[in-house]
Amino acid sequence: MKKRFFYFFLMASAVSASAQKIVYTEYDLKNGLHVILHQDKSAPVVAVSVMYHVGSKDEQPNRTGFAHFFEHLLFEGSDNIKRGEFMKIVSSNGGQNNANTTQDRTFYYEVFPSNQLATGIWLESERMMHPVINEVGVKTQNEVVKEEKRLRVDNQPYGNFFSEVMKHLFTKHPYNWVTIGSMADLDAATLDEFKAFNKKYYTPNNAVLTIAGDIDIAKTKALVESYFADIPSGVAITRTTAKEDPITSEIIDTAYDNNIQIPAILAAYRVPGETSKESKTLEMASAVLSQGNSSRMSKKMVDDKKNSVQVGSFNYSLEDYGAYIIYALPNNETPLDTLLNDMNEEVIKLQTSLISESEFTKLQNQFENDYIGKNSKMLGVAENLADGYTFYKNTNNINTELDEIRKITRQDIQDVAKKYLNKNQRVVLYYLPKK
Repeated sequence: MKKRFFYFFLMASAVSASAQKIVYTEYDLKNGLHVILHQDKSAPVVAVSVMYHVGSKDEQPNRTGFAHFFEHLLFEGSDNIKRGEFMKIVSSNGGQNNANTTQDRTFYYEVFPSNQLATGIWLESERMMHPVINEVGVKTQNEVVKEEKRLRVDNQPYGNFFSEVMKHLFTKHPYNWVTIGSMADLDAATLDEFKAFNKKYYTPNNAVLTIAGDIDIAKTKALVESYFADIPSGVAITRTTAKEDPITSEIIDTAYDNNIQIPAILAAYRVPGETSKESKTLEMASAVLSQGNSSRMSKKMVDDKKNSVQVGSFNYSLEDYGAYIIYALPNNETPLDTLLNDMNEEVIKLQTSLISESEFTKLQNQFENDYIGKNSKMLGVAENLADGYTFYKNTNNINTELDEIRKITRQDIQDVAKKYLNKNQRVVLYYLPKK
């Protein structure tokens, strides 16, 4: 109990809540592993993470779900960690661990009291160097993933909402499918296919090891060398980005969901990837429309007209492209076309008039607070450093991001709305209860 309390105290210990510069050291091992170290002695805690540049977009169309499956599978154990022992080792040493997968990357981490740094480094080296991939582990995790899909997608209201959006927006690019993939594809895969996927992507030269917290840089370098240097490098990965044809006329379709009683209407637009300045500007446009109770769509449709129980907009930014989505759920059987017209009106206002100075000041404050929040804990710092290296090809993005946000103007917000949020560039989806 004391150890658990100590851990949560550490997790609550935040970096100073200001936009201070993140100082880091980075270098490569001979096997290609990129290493980023950040020292912060404000609390006796350390985050150890590995980001592999592999996500669902790296899968084959008939073998979807592999990257997410490996998020689970690589907890099965290694040559030196018995099956089922990985998480027990973490918890017994006062730590916490987890992983997550997107279309573009897989991220593993442990957060420990700083005196367990070597334990975290050892665990991640074991995961990378010699994981056990056998029929028992594959069968076990296959059932785990199936249950996750049933819980989060198949039996969840609006669980297929995002899947429907992506398959309409992307016809050539592998963003066409979502990360959990197809259970039929996983069932059909052989053990050799799983081993080949691991050998190709979960290698030092396709990964970045980031360690942030109460560390001694020289001692940490020695530990990293000791545990990771002998891991063989993998074959260089060649990536090609599938190019989508522009959407030039409005696509209208219908999808059905067994788990809902209230329908939804959405408009989705294909937009630039996350490293584009326009991507962050689209996030600001989205915040104007729907972030907070005083946002334009919320105030108009939920508070004033009371024709919606929920409205929203967000820019889902990925490495190669993004998906900008606006949606609404009707109140009192309001026709979906009425909601679509109301959303259209708010987009047109963004396109034709600059947002007010007061809205813009509020927006800047929101985004600055979000930036500080992302870097308020060691795990957030570790992930943001890894993101900068992996996707922006610039680890220092963590320190320049706020400056780039501050450069965005009211005119920029109007310009991206005019450039990307047009009727002839979108998918309109009527998401209905299945009768």
